[in-house]
Amino acid sequence: MNIKIIGSGSYIPEIKVTNQDFHKHVFLNEDGTPLAHTTEVIIGKFKSITGIEERRYVDENLLTSDIAAIAAENAIIDANIDRESIDYIILAHNFGDVKHGKIQADTVPSLATRVKNKLRIKNPKCVAYDILFGCPGWIEGTLQANAFIKSGMAKRCLVIGAETLSRVIDPHDRDSMIYADGAGATIVEESPDDSGLLSYESATFAYDEADYLYFGNSYNKDLDPDTRYIKMYGRKIYEFALNQVPCAMKSCLEKSGIDISDVKKILIHQANEKMDEAIINRFYKLFDLPAPKDIMPMSIHEHGNSSVATVPTLYDLLMKGKIENQEIHKGDVIIFASVGAGMNINAFTYRL
Repeated sequence: MNIKIIGSGSYIPEIKVTNQDFHKHVFLNEDGTPLAHTTEVIIGKFKSITGIEERRYVDENLLTSDIAAIAAENAIIDANIDRESIDYIILAHNFGDVKHGKIQADTVPSLATRVKNKLRIKNPKCVAYDILFGCPGWIEGTLQANAFIKSGMAKRCLVIGAETLSRVIDPHDRDSMIYADGAGATIVEESPDDSGLLSYESATFAYDEADYLYFGNSYNKDLDPDTRYIKMYGRKIYEFALNQVPCAMKSCLEKSGIDISDVKKILIHQANEKMDEAIINRFYKLFDLPAPKDIMPMSIHEHGNSSVATVPTLYDLLMKGKIENQEIHKGDVIIFASVGAGMNINAFTYRL
């Protein structure tokens, strides 16, 4: 038995924040000293490395659970199902609902419960819960849905990835330019044929790598020391991803029995353009092959890094024909992969 995505939806916030909008920011080193380069040079280097030209932020009145519910509603409509038939709502996020201008994360009740309420689902046997798994959260949620359905505990699941990272970024940290907001959702159920999820890999590297992404103080030492922001050791993450993600993808593909020549697309977490390209190149190098042209659709240039939302959003945009020069067809084999805080890695092979 395989599980299959029967509907998808996403929410792309309307507020566009371009790289030029960061020109008035005062970027600092971790110790609070000014960076050696001008803001103009910093932004130029940022664009060349990440590929990000703009990112999307939510309106002041929206929360993570709000945009998660919008994406979920779109997925339900796309799947053309009765919402009361959903057995599980699995919502991946990292910071909960953070109101504009506030510093506290709100996770009681769970965001999944809030989404169920917003969707007006009455069925009490529709179980709603959150998972915290870093950027790979939506993929991990899909793997949990796979387990529920294969075990007979569920017939249909709603899996969501949503985040409003604009609420937890340090304006004095140049890494803040990476982050964005967004939500993506999918409906999954048992596949009637040999399509769907074929194999998977999942791992947590925490012996030395647990704190590569963390919550820390602003680089501006004059700001409230009790307020925390998302922080990362970018170089360590880059090296970790290049060493571990291609191997996980290779293992995942080999478990499926699919030849690499049959892989049509790779949907990878939209973290950093150069890092993602390096991961794909190294993955194909493990098979002594060059990476095919257009194998990796990208959304990061316009949407930034919205953490758990990047992969389901990318899938939805691809399915709806909204990514230029990219398309997929019935029967195509896709690899989904992600890496993020934990440090967590996962992947699955999927036949459309």
